[in-house]
Amino acid sequence: MTKVSGLRKLAVLRLSRTARPLCFSRADMEAATIKLFLVHGSPNGLRTAEISNWSGKAIAAPRNELTSLLNRGELSSPGIYILTGEDADSGDKSIYIGEAENVANRLKNHSGKDFWNAATVFVSKDENLTKSHIRYLEGKLIKIAMDTSTSVIMNSANSGARLPESDTAEMDIFLQKVLQLLPVLGVNDLSLSVEAPSREEDILYCEINGLKARGKRTSGGFTVLAGSQAVLEHRPSAVHAKKRRDALIEKGLLKPMGYYLEFTKDIEFGSPSRAATIVRGGASNGLTAWRNSEGVRLRDLENNET
Repeated sequence: MTKVSGLRKLAVLRLSRTARPLCFSRADMEAATIKLFLVHGSPNGLRTAEISNWSGKAIAAPRNELTSLLNRGELSSPGIYILTGEDADSGDKSIYIGEAENVANRLKNHSGKDFWNAATVFVSKDENLTKSHIRYLEGKLIKIAMDTSTSVIMNSANSGARLPESDTAEMDIFLQKVLQLLPVLGVNDLSLSVEAPSREEDILYCEINGLKARGKRTSGGFTVLAGSQAVLEHRPSAVHAKKRRDALIEKGLLKPMGYYLEFTKDIEFGSPSRAATIVRGGASNGLTAWRNSEGVRLRDLENNET
């Protein structure tokens, strides 16, 4: 058998990792050992996260520890960052996704914006991320957020970048690790794509006026499944529900279908009540609105589990 040189082995490896569509499922996620370091001892304070045999590194901090975050040497490198907080107008969760060749300098420019209260940064430990790489990652993350997140996206426009095939494959693997780490660091807005497949016994139903929605409990709250139906008109008093529903319609996640609205994709909400509110067009108690196939309320299901 002919021996393959180290360089050829690398070439063969790169060719085998052809670019795949960005549709990650739990099956795509490999078992991982995550090293989480609490810099000041607080689980919600400045912390770093690494995955074994991965060149990337995450650094996260609340806004009140911004100075400590900016003083870290890693942030002088190229990277991507995610700012999370609350939208002042709607009270909904907000998210901003960006990139910079010097992340620390870019974060300083965001200090005058008050919508965010936490920052999560991803850099490369071997400093191999280029401007094109981080623009590619930023573009993909913004697209994922627009397609799946119910948060208010503070920057919906992105430049993106075209990469050679081998670089695209490597950055898709990097992105997969980013998505795997984000929920560990408290950012659940982009974690829908790694949830376990739905089991029929886990499905819950919310019915109103002959319409039916299907959903399930998830680690981040409650997910309404694609194809679910929602009332077309909201209640006159449901001002906040109208804003949320209008935002989902604008993003194409809720689609008018004559006399009702239809969920075009799985959408995760922070709680069963928020999910039921969107389905029913006004304030609803999700613990009583969602029931299993036998009509048992979610509240009773949870009581039985405990």
